[in-house]
Amino acid sequence: MAEDDAAADQEQQQAPQVQMRVLAQFIRDLSFENVMAQKGASGQIEPDINVQVSVDARRRQVEHQYDVTLKLNITNKAKGMDDVLFLMELDYYGIFHVEGIPPEQLQPFLLIECPRLLFPYVRRIVSDITSDGGFPPLNLDQIDFVQIYRQRLAHVQAQQKDQKADA
Repeated sequence: MAEDDAAADQEQQQAPQVQMRVLAQFIRDLSFENVMAQKGASGQIEPDINVQVSVDARRRQVEHQYDVTLKLNITNKAKGMDDVLFLMELDYYGIFHVEGIPPEQLQPFLLIECPRLLFPYVRRIVSDITSDGGFPPLNLDQIDFVQIYRQRLAHVQAQQKDQKADA
């Protein structure tokens, strides 16, 4: 048994320890337009909300640091009509220090785990802005960042396949 414990300890020492810290997070760009108030609409209107999410990550010039941007485009229309009630665009930015991730796992880590850490703050901002903009607070549902990553991979693979077909 002592040999098994020693082997396990040696494996732990050899495996790089994953380190991740959020160095900064902030609103990089925010736009909210209350179209309904500008048009002078009144009465009871049932909303139809569309939320589009994208995530991007880039290496910074400093070693082991990455920029991760979580972008939301939210359109709220009157249900059954083309009348826009409000438009909101939000780019929320995080700077992360990440070490110990194998290179082949770095991109999924940056595009899945980092946005998961940013999302609670984005949710609060969206809720506050919509409320301050004259609407009931919009409480976003959880976002499946794994699914967004898979869609991104599928899109990139389709583009590569098209490029090979054109060549």
